[in-house]
Amino acid sequence: MSLSIDQLPNDVAALKQLLMAKATELDAKDAELAAAKNGLMLTQLTIEKLKAQLAKLRREKFGATSEKIERAIEQLELALEEAQAARAEATAAAPEPEVPPASGSAADTTPAATRKRRQLPSELPRRDVVHAPDTVCRACGGTNLRVVGESVTEVLEYVPARFEVVRHVRPACSCRKCEAMTQARMPELPIPRGLAGPGLLAHVITAKFCDHLPLYRQAEIFARAGVDLDRGLLAEWLGSVAWLVRPLVELIGAHVMAGCTVHADDTPVPVLAPGAGKTKTGRQWVYLRDERPHAGSAPPAVLYRYTPDRKGEHCRAELARFIGWLHADGYSGFARLYEQGGVASSPKIVEVACWAHVRRGFFDVHASNGSPIAKDALERIGALFDIERTISGHPAEIRKSVRQRAARPRLDDLAIWLDAQLKLIPGKSDLAAAIRYARSRWSALTRYLDDGRLEISNNAAENAIRPLALGRKNWLFAGSDAGGERAAVFYTLIRTAKLNGLEPEAYLRDVLTRIGAHPINRLEELLPWNLARPATTSVAA
Repeated sequence: MSLSIDQLPNDVAALKQLLMAKATELDAKDAELAAAKNGLMLTQLTIEKLKAQLAKLRREKFGATSEKIERAIEQLELALEEAQAARAEATAAAPEPEVPPASGSAADTTPAATRKRRQLPSELPRRDVVHAPDTVCRACGGTNLRVVGESVTEVLEYVPARFEVVRHVRPACSCRKCEAMTQARMPELPIPRGLAGPGLLAHVITAKFCDHLPLYRQAEIFARAGVDLDRGLLAEWLGSVAWLVRPLVELIGAHVMAGCTVHADDTPVPVLAPGAGKTKTGRQWVYLRDERPHAGSAPPAVLYRYTPDRKGEHCRAELARFIGWLHADGYSGFARLYEQGGVASSPKIVEVACWAHVRRGFFDVHASNGSPIAKDALERIGALFDIERTISGHPAEIRKSVRQRAARPRLDDLAIWLDAQLKLIPGKSDLAAAIRYARSRWSALTRYLDDGRLEISNNAAENAIRPLALGRKNWLFAGSDAGGERAAVFYTLIRTAKLNGLEPEAYLRDVLTRIGAHPINRLEELLPWNLARPATTSVAA
């Protein structure tokens, strides 16, 4: 029940006891939420109960406990958002029974929605899209059709800087010769019988995963435009679309693993731990294929994967189908990949180490104490990167030739110099650790010299990870492991579109407009590098 300031006990011990009781109640609610999540699908009753708990917590904020309750409210709100998205994703995945059209009736006989569609604001502008039926009667072949009625389905659409309501008008016609009825079918919507059009869905996705705007902030922005779209509804849209586009993500993943070089990296993601009232640390992994630096013909693509921890089994399972060179850091989980034998006992995956990681060790030392040895090392490594800038985008043969001529002598001298400096400095110093890190990985660090398709660093993967770090600051944490997986789905599509020179919101709009009616055996036509570029270069277009 709600308490006022006058009802609070003045005794410190009694106040502590009351605080402990409230904390116990919050823990019990967290445990109840965890049990519901373990059921894989939260029912509508559970979601309504969460809303009631949130309302109660908001009423009970007072005094010294207000900060703790505020944190609990934030966590419950995020958990509720993830529950609604998970419910929508599960609903989208469930098969719907097909209802055959009745003989002699209009062609579109979509079953009624299980819940009433909300009325869209009347003051929003309307734009009619008329879907005319065939000009020939399918019953008798007559060509003299007359309009006797129409069906109107209103879909809320988003046009940059304004909302509009698209009215899908489908005239119902009858044949003057035999009176048979005919009507065009309603175009497939991304969410069947849903309120949102593909442009609005693309905008919500891009705003969260590209512009890093949480759903509650988007809901506030929409409210200022006169449209009430609560965060729960937005979360349900994300869940439904995530299920819809997963096959595209798997096609992108197959394309990435089909290359001969892959860049891999990972970053921590705070995730709400159900029942504990705290966050745990999940991981977002990135696997990148980009042949543009050596003038390769394959389109660039990046695959994101979420895992609940950083166990090496996750990256090894993802890379099980890959054969080639792996650009990565010194993470021990990759080590077993380099030991697995392939043809003639040679490893399936060959390590290519990163000079940017080596440079970082010397940079930190120089920044902390101004070491002249660290400064000299930075200049020597910088000269190697200078060579790479001159050959970026050139064919592999040219890159290899330049490296052999200009970079190999510098690397040979650098190895001798590092060994000499290691004898002159304390063995337990940070500078000695930086030198040992470089020398212990020398074969993997110099492997790029012998193949122009390889890179001097893993910066490409780190650049792909950077947007996640920015988004992580704005989200506070992901609401669940399932939420991390959905984020990986949308990051894969958005970042791959950007790698191929497409505006991500326009690309998603194209995909969501087409995918509902697109043949499953031609799904590759919707990949970023296969879509018609003029239609996706600008949202305004």
